[in-house]
Amino acid sequence: MPRSVNQNFPSVKTISDFKAVLSGGGARSNLYEVELSFPDLAPIPDRAGVIEKSRFTVKAAALPASQLNFLDVPFRGRTLKVAADRTFESWTITVINDTDYKIRTAFEHWVNFMNNVATNRGETNPANYQADAIVYHQERNNDVLRAYKMYDLFPTSVSSMPLAYDNDAVQEFTVELQVLFWEAFSGNAAAVNDGNFGTQDIVSDLP
Repeated sequence: MPRSVNQNFPSVKTISDFKAVLSGGGARSNLYEVELSFPDLAPIPDRAGVIEKSRFTVKAAALPASQLNFLDVPFRGRTLKVAADRTFESWTITVINDTDYKIRTAFEHWVNFMNNVATNRGETNPANYQADAIVYHQERNNDVLRAYKMYDLFPTSVSSMPLAYDNDAVQEFTVELQVLFWEAFSGNAAAVNDGNFGTQDIVSDLP
């Protein structure tokens, strides 16, 4: 049936209206913290030190993405689009490299645990080579707005680090990790809830 064309047009919005609805002045991209973990069986030197250092030296990350695919169902010259399977994109972090090489060494050991550079052998049980990670997105007062926990990660790429006489800069490298799935949790910031962080999965709790 034809849809109604009746329309209530919106009123003109002002900058004051915009200010009133922009909670906290907007969420900031540079206020975050990443908490890594590594497989228990992987030979990671100074595991606790690596995890603590990564909270400072993961220079760039992202809140994870997911893609809901769809199927085309043809019917009498038209196409009905219906929801299909969800897929989860890989997650990439950028890490500042310092002179102890702790974090890069940890990722190189992790990859080597799955596929040894010399023997072409490695761990085959996913439960033994996968780990989790959490990204905390924060307010300016350090309260958490949102947390995303990514499950069963494993690295598939540790980037090169170019060396050059004419490049006086602190080294960085990127790591691409595959993600099985993620969950999103509300934080402890007053803007999002009453401080029940860790108890409310905002994805799974949806009706």
